Amino acid sequence: MEIVVLTMKASVIEMFLVLLVTGIHSNKETTKKVKRPKFTVPQINCDVKAGKIINPEFVVKCPAGCQDPRYHVYGTDIYASYSSVCGAAVHSGVLDNSGGKILVRKVAGQSGYKGSYSNGVQSLSLPRWRESFIVSEAKPQKGVTYPSALTYSSSKSPAAKAGETTKAYQKPSVPGTTAQPVTLIRVLRTTTAEATHTTTLSKPSPSAGSSTSSPRPQPMGQRSQELELWSTTVYTSSPSSAGTNPGIQRRDSPGAAFQKPAGAYVSLGFVPKEELSTQSSEPVSQGDPSCKIDLSFLIDGSASIGKRRFRIQKQFLADVAQALHIGPAGPLMGVVQYGDNPATHFNLKTHVSSQDLKTAIEKITQRGGLSNVGRAISFVTKNFFSKVNGNRGGAPNVAVVIVDGWPTDKVEEASRLARESGINIFFITIESAVENEKQYVIEPNFANKAVCRTNGFYSLNVQSWFSLHKTVQPLVKRVCDTERLACSKTCFNSADIGFVIDGSSSVGTSNFRTVLQFVANLSKEFEISDTDTRIGAVQYTYEQRLEFGFDDYNTKPDILNAIKRVGYWSGGTSTGAAINYALEQLFKKSKPNKRKLMILITDGRSYDDVRIPAMVAHHKGVITYAIGVAWAAQDELEVIATHPAKDHSFFVDEFDNLYKSVPKIIQNICTEFNSQPRN
Repeated sequence: MEIVVLTMKASVIEMFLVLLVTGIHSNKETTKKVKRPKFTVPQINCDVKAGKIINPEFVVKCPAGCQDPRYHVYGTDIYASYSSVCGAAVHSGVLDNSGGKILVRKVAGQSGYKGSYSNGVQSLSLPRWRESFIVSEAKPQKGVTYPSALTYSSSKSPAAKAGETTKAYQKPSVPGTTAQPVTLIRVLRTTTAEATHTTTLSKPSPSAGSSTSSPRPQPMGQRSQELELWSTTVYTSSPSSAGTNPGIQRRDSPGAAFQKPAGAYVSLGFVPKEELSTQSSEPVSQGDPSCKIDLSFLIDGSASIGKRRFRIQKQFLADVAQALHIGPAGPLMGVVQYGDNPATHFNLKTHVSSQDLKTAIEKITQRGGLSNVGRAISFVTKNFFSKVNGNRGGAPNVAVVIVDGWPTDKVEEASRLARESGINIFFITIESAVENEKQYVIEPNFANKAVCRTNGFYSLNVQSWFSLHKTVQPLVKRVCDTERLACSKTCFNSADIGFVIDGSSSVGTSNFRTVLQFVANLSKEFEISDTDTRIGAVQYTYEQRLEFGFDDYNTKPDILNAIKRVGYWSGGTSTGAAINYALEQLFKKSKPNKRKLMILITDGRSYDDVRIPAMVAHHKGVITYAIGVAWAAQDELEVIATHPAKDHSFFVDEFDNLYKSVPKIIQNICTEFNSQPRN
């Protein structure tokens, strides 16, 4: 009798082993058949809104023509998901109106969205929205898989118009992991201690083509006294990645219930749905989009600082890099070290993550020498913030200068040029000169002469190197407050604008006052100072006279008062001679880093030739806007205006309608500014 029982038990065990081996071989065959589908970039239309697409991160191709104002965009840099995806891409400057591929990433909703005019698209403001997105160039992370078909919130998706199919969303895979089907053996006969050990598994991919459906597993509380075999296809990482992904337990880890056959994972008890993942769902960090700045650190490598303080300085840089959340859609950071002469360690595009930056900072070695801060600021102004070094144009340029004690050269002139170039200079002064040391300081009050504004926002004084770490958060908060970065170059603060005003007899006293009001209305739109936009004016008839030059008035109230005081001259109309006069008397004194804008207003055809003077102006880089009123010759306006004439020449039928053209002129000035590379 005992022999019969033992024989039956042996048969049961043999049957179990046969089933187990059969399942393993079956899944190995399935593995061989799984092929990775070729990735194709989905196409969408201009009217597709981000909120209609469920995928949190994806690459798409936009068609041409999405600059059209009917495709509404809400926000700047961070866009409400109610916006057109492709319209936002054009507004952000990632695409132009010819279309192309972009990378889109969903982010949290914002409490407000600020509208702006950029790259030919006027975005709108919105109080709040539940979801946002950011757009960047279509440069997918290596090893990350993006969906080749998008999932829409409605079955009647706009993608159908572009011939696209939809499917269930798959999260981008993590580099270095390969999905492999294995067999899951579920044993319900467990002890309480065993039930606490579960193996983390990934959700099956819809494209795997699993032929086995999974019965709903019972909760752990409903235990069965019977031995139950449950076979289904699940996915895990390849062995090569098991040791690197924190979401995967090693086969020999304490979490494994018992030794498993090769190619199979065995789990004891109920595996919660949220634990069915071996891979991180977080995409590679794109950076903090609310702090999109291009940042240069000028670090002190002079001999006087010593090795210990230099190490403290490097740790400070690493802490700032970590706090900033570096990434292509957020802040980018480079480092320049100065001593006798400055040198770039790495530029804005060398490292695009906080971790990479920290690793690079650790390798920096001290150069020694003097503390020539002025020379370093000049170097950064001329070389660092360029397109080839990763400058993004639309992001504010920020330079943070760390100074031990005081500079060994002068900083005032170099800093002025930096401010005029649109660089927001911050100074961190550590262990500044005490009373008996001030006699050695070459340039007293050097920090106030260097920073963007002397309002305390741009200066940080640290008493000791050992308290420098306390400055990390205050500095990060300030450099990320882009609304207060007053030195950033914009279309409103970076030009020398010369008005050339027709004072001929046909204008008349009353209409001339209307013209002056038009000049004042345009001037009000700009930020006026000696380092921002400057205004000058010439009046002409047969002759010409300089009403005021670029250096005469440095505040907006002074400029507006000067415009009011311009007296009507009366006479003929020699527009060509007036252009030549303005080039000599106004624009010859323009600063080299300023955009030169000539705005000419006339009410009739010129008595002299305008073609050659206009060509000379264009050749000298003077952007000319021609405004014609009443009897002005439109063909002559087009000759005077910079190409394309449709964007630089305007005509109104009467003087009282001049004010209507102000918004369009400002818009075109800013559009042109935003389309040009800065620095």
